[in-house]
Amino acid sequence: MRGPSSSHVAASVRIGNLARQLSSGKLKHVVIEFERHGAIAPTYHSQGTDIGLAAGLLGLKPDDENMPISLEKARGENIDIKFKITDFIADHPNTIKIMLADQEGKKIHLKAISVGGGLIEIKKIEEFSLSICGDFYETLLFYSRITSKEVEKIIEQIKKEIKGIAYIDLSENNKQGVINLKTSSKLTPYKILWLQKLKNILYIRQLDPVMPVVSVKDCCIPYNTASKMLSYWEKKGGELWELAALYESSWGKLSKVEVFSKMRRIVNILKSSIETGLKGTSYQDRILGPQAWLVEKANRENKLIPGGVLNHIIAFTMAMMEVKSSMGLIVAAPTAGSCGAVPGAIFGTAQYMNLDDDKIIKAMLAAGIIGVFISEQATFSAEVCGCQAECGAASAMAAAGLIQLIGGNVKQGIDAASIALQNMLGLICDPVANRVEVPCLGRNVIAATNAFSVANMVISGIDVVIPLDETIKAMYKVGVSLPAELRCTGRGGLSTTETALKIMGKMKS
Repeated sequence: MRGPSSSHVAASVRIGNLARQLSSGKLKHVVIEFERHGAIAPTYHSQGTDIGLAAGLLGLKPDDENMPISLEKARGENIDIKFKITDFIADHPNTIKIMLADQEGKKIHLKAISVGGGLIEIKKIEEFSLSICGDFYETLLFYSRITSKEVEKIIEQIKKEIKGIAYIDLSENNKQGVINLKTSSKLTPYKILWLQKLKNILYIRQLDPVMPVVSVKDCCIPYNTASKMLSYWEKKGGELWELAALYESSWGKLSKVEVFSKMRRIVNILKSSIETGLKGTSYQDRILGPQAWLVEKANRENKLIPGGVLNHIIAFTMAMMEVKSSMGLIVAAPTAGSCGAVPGAIFGTAQYMNLDDDKIIKAMLAAGIIGVFISEQATFSAEVCGCQAECGAASAMAAAGLIQLIGGNVKQGIDAASIALQNMLGLICDPVANRVEVPCLGRNVIAATNAFSVANMVISGIDVVIPLDETIKAMYKVGVSLPAELRCTGRGGLSTTETALKIMGKMKS
């Protein structure tokens, strides 16, 4: 992806793309609303929600190089996009309401949330409650003037006619509603024609997936918590990366070769991003200029406190964050705001130890499975749980990746992740001037170096005491207990210091 925040940019692109697909014709007018007391209202411009939504409405992807000029491109295509801060009921701090009107005046309304780390969910279309996460092909059948019993009969007809449906969701209200067919491949035009002939179907919308891996029917994952994976390992053995690859294979019906290949592509992107960051980046709308190269230079000149691999980790982590802040191509790992820690720790260590790409790929897979457990039991959203859910999660993932990198076993990887996250509990999110730079840069460095320290502690035999699953649950409880001002709203912590307010004034001008 490109942009400062995965919750704001990558997620918004995906929401905008699904919204575009719901429209019946060429877009003319779009009204986007953010809830006044939510997390997006004060940050939607500075963290790129506006450009993300515009990009999605244009059909662009999160990694498109035109991301920074998407609003201008929308105007060039005569799409009028208005952003409003209003009062409405929102169950999640990252809630977005959208009204789209095409050139013929036909309108459609939807409500969506950015879950964290680029994940999304459309919660409502018109007044119908749905759950669309962008991981399936969705075929929406809007109907009117039929009873619940008649709808049941229609669904039975559909099940007999169309094979391979993973799930069927239904939302109805007073003889109106939506039948949503979730499939792993797009329905053919012939099937759509058949569906249109069903009783009182007003219109049909087909949505293509916006997530990188399409979900499948009857997916049977081997584990979704650390304790379950540990039990699996105790019975069947294997390395941490192999168990991560098994999870990915089960989730998306991919071969292990395909999983390895996908991670190799991610590793190549990260390698390029770090190289770009170390050379120096430029971008007008940011607080910090290029600084990672200063650490590398000082290290080469022996001006730093001797730190060996730690100084490489610091420089690499900073390089990733600087590429992110200049709208360069990055990987949210697990989020854009915490994108430096995992690759900084793993690539910095691998370079110092002269390890090849295959070992880096395995370490990144090992890091990824820890992210799965955090996502399943908590969140990656700083708007929900503060920076502990971003930099804390990244540190846990990086620690497990380092254990894999140096040949540790599965239990050691899980224990390292737990201690790393324990060390980050309570970390608030208070970005200066609503830019994901200060104190985010330093906190990514802390996350990466914390991972390094913990990995060595665990390899030495240090007792974890609190298992990873319990630590994750504790992190979530701590996070939701934090005041909203300390959860990425720009209303507390360093965000409200005298200097931060001055910077905010300059950035706005």
